[in-house]
Parts: sequence; structure tokens; C-alpha cells
Amino acid sequence: MLAWPALALALRLSSGGGADAGIMLSSQMRAGLPVPDAGLLGWLDGQLPLLVMCWAACSAALTLRMGLGLLWIGRIANSRTCDPQWQARLSSMAQRFGITREVRLRVVDNLASPITAGWWRPVVLVPASLMSGMPPDLLEALLAHEMGHVKRFDYLVNLGQNVVETLLFYHPAVWWISGRIRAEREQIADDLAAGDLGEPRRLALALSELERIQFSRHHLAQAANGGDLMLRVKRLVRPDSQALNWKAAIPVLGLAAACIAGCAQLPAAEKAPAPVIAPVADFRTCAKPVWPKQSLRNENTGTVTLGFKISADGRVEDSKVKNSSGFVALDEAAREGITKCMFRPATQAGTPVAAWMQMQYVWTLE
Repeated sequence: MLAWPALALALRLSSGGGADAGIMLSSQMRAGLPVPDAGLLGWLDGQLPLLVMCWAACSAALTLRMGLGLLWIGRIANSRTCDPQWQARLSSMAQRFGITREVRLRVVDNLASPITAGWWRPVVLVPASLMSGMPPDLLEALLAHEMGHVKRFDYLVNLGQNVVETLLFYHPAVWWISGRIRAEREQIADDLAAGDLGEPRRLALALSELERIQFSRHHLAQAANGGDLMLRVKRLVRPDSQALNWKAAIPVLGLAAACIAGCAQLPAAEKAPAPVIAPVADFRTCAKPVWPKQSLRNENTGTVTLGFKISADGRVEDSKVKNSSGFVALDEAAREGITKCMFRPATQAGTPVAAWMQMQYVWTLE
């Protein structure tokens, strides 16, 4: 069922019925009925098990990749050595950032950039080559960048992004939005680091040094080289407000157009029907019901409730006894007598309409 958004999208694009085709297919699948063959729609329905299998296989592969990455981070964090001097500087930096959790530092071989992992017990993985080959002030700037990630719990956010990418890997918009989130996250960490250092140019110089280092970025962790390095360096060196790129508005406009198009296809809301004004009897057009002789002789009395269907021209089309007086003769006499009357018909929005009405007739000797 997690793959259903991809199938629904393909089915809607391939069918001329728009949203109705997706709804019809979904309801028929739930009911266990066959879906009629309609070109590509029918072919996709026939290939549904294969498509779901492919989605499951790709999701499983991405999940395995993510799991292996977590295992790699855990093994590195628990097995590598640390530099006591740099650990002390890192702890002091964490206090300046207002981080109350313990932040560990580990020195790792075959790694080209500092990486932050974990959220409850965060760890900063620093390449051994940087510990020995980069000036201490530039390395400190990179560690300040990592402290920005730790302060904002970016590891958890990035892990959530990986889960979404694993489930919705087939959707280009997911990768585009995820890439934008990562780029913005790196810029925010740069701003936090520059504010702590008080020297944005030092961080820009450290990022320039990283640009010359080749390595594979690990998506499960936050690395100092994430995002567009040249753009980040430019922001730090020339922090002028940048003009909004008109291309950034294209996805928003596209989403707005899709919403408007979807709303246009919705059926117009039906107006609530106007209330019906009940018909009224005009007793001047008929005589009172006649007492049955036998009932009058027996002094039978009672109240009968009658129902009358009044036509649009004010005549009785149908009648029935809804609640008897206890004497059939009295009931029938009342029904026959009132049936001869004319009625003012019921109206709805000023137009005469046929409608049922209810009336009581009391038989009394007083």
C-alpha cells in the first residue's frame, strides 16, 4: 500500500477520466472486482503485482543501504581513538553553543571531512588527514560548523529524510525538496558557526580547503562539505542579501495550478432544497363529515388521525387512516367527508407541489 501513490499517479495520467479513474480503480480493488481494460490503465492493472514487487525490492535495497550506514557509524564511533586536546576544545565549543549533551570526537582514517552522527550521544568524526594537515584554526572552524548541526538535531531530520527517500524514491519532487532542505540546513549551520567564531572568512577558507578534497559523502550523517560549497563560501565572504531566483517560484506556481485544476473538477456543491410549506384545508368548500347512523345511535366518539396527499392543484390524490378512533365507521366517514374539500396546495420556493399532510378529526356529541 505504500507504493499506491506512484500507481495512482500513473493511472491518473494514463486515463482520460482524471480523478474518477483513480477512484473507480481503488473502489474496484477493494471490492475484488476486475478493472476494465482501458489501454495503459488496463496494462498497469495487469502489471500491478510486478510494479509493487519492483517498488518493494528498491525500497529494501535502500533500507539495507541505510542500515549498513548506521552500523558503520556505530562501529566507527565506538572503536576509533580520540585526541584529548581536540576533545577538550570540542567540549568547550559545545558549551558555547549551549549544548548540554556530551559531544564525542573520534579520529577516523580514510575520511576527508568531519561528519556528525547521533543525537542523544552525538559524535563528530574527524579525518586523521585533517588532524595533521589542516591548520588548527581552520579545523576549529569546521568543528564549529558541526556543532551547529548538533545544536539543531539535524541528524534526526536527515535520518527522517532518508526514510522518506526510501519509501518515495520514485518521485522526483521528493529528491528535489530533500536536496533543498539539505542545502538550507548547511547554510544555517554555517551561520551558527560564523556567529560563534566571529570570523566568517575563516570558515569560508576552511570550506575552500575542503573543496579540493575528493570523497564520497555519506547521506546518513551531516558533513561539512554538504550543499554547494562555492555558494556557501560566497555567502560567508559576501553576506549581502541575494535576489530571489524566479525559478524557485516555479514549483509553487505548479502546485497552485494543480490545486486550482483539482478544485475545478470537483462537483458543484448542491444547494439545500427550499423548505416545503404544508397544504391547508379550506373547509368552506365542503360540508362536515356525516355521522354514521349506527355510530350515532351507539353514541360512539373518538379522534381519528388522517393523512392526505394533496396535488399541486389542491385536490386530494390519496388518503389513509394513520391513527384510528376505535370505530371503523367513524374513520371512514371522516376520511370520505374531508376528501371532498379543496385545499391550498403546498408550495416550495413559491411553486405549488404535491405533498402529504396530516389532520385530526374529533367525533364528539357535545
